[in-house]
Amino acid sequence: MRARRCSSSSWWAVILGLRFWLAYDESPARAAYLGLFHSVSAFNNAGFALWSDSLTRCATDPWVCLPVAVAVIAGGIGFPPVLLELRRQLRPRRWSLHTRMTVGATTVLLVLGTVFVTANEWRNPQTLGALDPAGRLLAEFFQAVMPRTAGFNSLDYGAMNEGTLLGTTVLMFIGGGSAGTAGGIKVTTFLLLLFVIWAEVRGERDVHAFDRRITDRAVRQALTVALLSVAAVVVATVVLVEVTRLTTHVVLFEVVSAFATVGLSTGITADLPPSALLVLTGMMFVGRLGPITMVSALALRERQRLYQNPEGRPLIG
Repeated sequence: MRARRCSSSSWWAVILGLRFWLAYDESPARAAYLGLFHSVSAFNNAGFALWSDSLTRCATDPWVCLPVAVAVIAGGIGFPPVLLELRRQLRPRRWSLHTRMTVGATTVLLVLGTVFVTANEWRNPQTLGALDPAGRLLAEFFQAVMPRTAGFNSLDYGAMNEGTLLGTTVLMFIGGGSAGTAGGIKVTTFLLLLFVIWAEVRGERDVHAFDRRITDRAVRQALTVALLSVAAVVVATVVLVEVTRLTTHVVLFEVVSAFATVGLSTGITADLPPSALLVLTGMMFVGRLGPITMVSALALRERQRLYQNPEGRPLIG
């Protein structure tokens, strides 16, 4: 599997290297280095770029944006369980439940993210409004992919509308696939919670996803990860608002970006006080290690009571 990942990264590195050499007046050696660096950064969802403006200079260049976007999706979808299965089996009906949920949720979020950015930024002269129609479509898709915890940007997030920042915050919090390089609570966790809500609305005792019944253990793990993640984000946001006195939506964007290890910013990070930077650093560790450690600990602590208490039904809502 490692060889396949290296092979894929090599193809992206070659495409990007040739483009930087032929279209951006870079020397062959420098272009090769840029291609390799950005392909690895994209596949690992690191989001590090070698330019201070990230990839804004390439906003309308499909030979740069599309390879980077594909690498981000491939790295963030979960390469051990998902990519390996997709390589062996292309028929969706034969996919495992995890692969169905990951691919389905990823596709829906990419489409909805693209439509959302389009609706909010199409007439914004500081973002999409400054591009031609073809460039707008490319930039819209690129901005929908990057909140999957990739961190690159081809538009200035500091110039985006407040609604766009809020929608991007939601996408960052959801994140990418499990067992991949992406952060967030993961798309399977989010989709599983939607199935839980759907089952409760329909009055069904069991939770079903596609043609499988979800165990109560998995449901409780998903609820635990989601609610503790929300709690961590809320606490950090309140602390930063008190420390910096910045607007809540901007602070929330920065906190979730740190929690989901995305790296996107509206441009305020460099001006934050040391205490705020420490909070964001802590959120990066919590977001990167927290969900994985939490699920592993919950799985190892599974035990069965030898007795049952009388049933109780508190009022809900």
